[in-house]
Amino acid sequence: MRPRDDGGRHCAVPDLNMPGTGIGNGPAGQGRTSGTASIQNDLGQRSARCHTMSIAAAFKDHEIFVTGASGFVGKALIEKLLRSCPSLKRIYVLMRPKKGHSIEERLQLQGETKLYDRLRREQPDAWSKLVPIAGDVEQLGLGICAADLERLRNVTIVYHSAASVRFDDPLRSAILMNTRGTHELVKLALAWKKLRAFVHVSTTYSNPSVLEVEERIYPPLADWRTTIKLAETYDEETLNIFNLKYGNFQPNSYTFTKSLAEHVVNEYKDQLPIFIFRPSIVVSTIEEPVPGWADNFNGPTGLLVACGVGILRSQNCDPNIVSDFVPADVVARGLILAAYKFLVEPEARAKDKPLYVVNCATANISTITMGEVIEIGKTYIRENPFEKTLWLPGGSMTLCPVLHFIRFCTMHLLMAVVVDTLLRLYNEKPFLMKLQRRIFAAFSALQVFAATEWHFQNQNFRALHNLVPEKEMDCFGFMQHANIDYVEFFQHAIRGAKEFLLHESPISSKSARFRMKIFYVLDYLCRAIVYSFLLRLIYRFVVSLW
Repeated sequence: MRPRDDGGRHCAVPDLNMPGTGIGNGPAGQGRTSGTASIQNDLGQRSARCHTMSIAAAFKDHEIFVTGASGFVGKALIEKLLRSCPSLKRIYVLMRPKKGHSIEERLQLQGETKLYDRLRREQPDAWSKLVPIAGDVEQLGLGICAADLERLRNVTIVYHSAASVRFDDPLRSAILMNTRGTHELVKLALAWKKLRAFVHVSTTYSNPSVLEVEERIYPPLADWRTTIKLAETYDEETLNIFNLKYGNFQPNSYTFTKSLAEHVVNEYKDQLPIFIFRPSIVVSTIEEPVPGWADNFNGPTGLLVACGVGILRSQNCDPNIVSDFVPADVVARGLILAAYKFLVEPEARAKDKPLYVVNCATANISTITMGEVIEIGKTYIRENPFEKTLWLPGGSMTLCPVLHFIRFCTMHLLMAVVVDTLLRLYNEKPFLMKLQRRIFAAFSALQVFAATEWHFQNQNFRALHNLVPEKEMDCFGFMQHANIDYVEFFQHAIRGAKEFLLHESPISSKSARFRMKIFYVLDYLCRAIVYSFLLRLIYRFVVSLW
């Protein structure tokens, strides 16, 4: 091996004339192809780790602007930045007053949650680096006042993760939030002369009609400028009339407007150091700051909780579909690494290059089907049940809509009627029928995703791992989690749902375990009664034929 001087840091590089490389020695052509490929691969991985600056040091003195800081991804990103990049100068977070709380109060309340316990221990002064900026992504200019715009003039990194992730949002609201909001931020960023990285957080499902999704931009479904003009001109009811037709029959307003937002980004790729980062279905954390943290019931977490409390007994979907889940802390690391790439590689910011796109997807790294998720969940929840379980955790999936409808009527609606009637008799407020309507509406919106399997190419995402210096691999790498133990992962996810979402103890109480035993007995008794009734009907029918 011979050393190479790379900005003051020595990196070992294979000598092409060394014996055994298959190149420069021996008869021509012998071992040349395989040897070249092997060395090029080694060189690529080594050179990626030979940057003169560590990841934490690369963020030193940077001023970062984050939208969507109160969302799932935004919270995980801010926690990771403050804890692992302590030398950054400041993080501006766009927030709006909500539920009677000012932006300062909202930020303080967010900082008091359990998510930031580790940050408070390791970097007790880091929270002071957060600066709330009053604004609203749905407003022109993001609703930011002139004084705050002056404070933002030295921003060097932008993370735009604000979006409406509700699939049933009216078209007008989704356009203003997801598409126009992106354009408004891009226009502001044009005035930030020190900007070095603009990360637009999209979704791998922004082109749902494409089943083999590459890391590139796809043809537009509509003109984004015209779409924004329509939303600014017409009211919500009018736009909803031709939603499906104008949206090219996309499954929902979310994927349609996120797709248009990608084309806003693409149009400004030669004027800004901008790129697209597409996470798939973001789920609870795998490692940090604590395993199992989540702040919403989206994705498999909500599915497991609904099954766990006994109110979800049937789902109309394919149990053999491989779903793409990515832990929130892996997303946060990917976002930091993608920005780091633009900070340390000037060629990444070069003009006249195709738009850089990262599919943050893991299904081809760690595979699991939806049926396996449900089985893992049912097994562990029965061992560690929720405190407010209404029935024995269970349920199953089916592709037959008729069978699902029968199950829904008998197991969902009938149970809701019985429970709500009992609540009324005890002068308590009924809730289960209303909840079942919400579950039905949610699954109707998700139906296309529950019956379709996508494949996301992720070469750019995998390559980000190669940027991580060896000494920071534990802190910023993610491929070390390639072989996820999904049983352990979803056990942590269920404990996290109990602690962070349902505000219960992560370990079940004795009374919860005792109720689970009672539900076992009741479930078997009910099954015995139903099966006996059905057998009696069949017997009478057969006898009548004789």
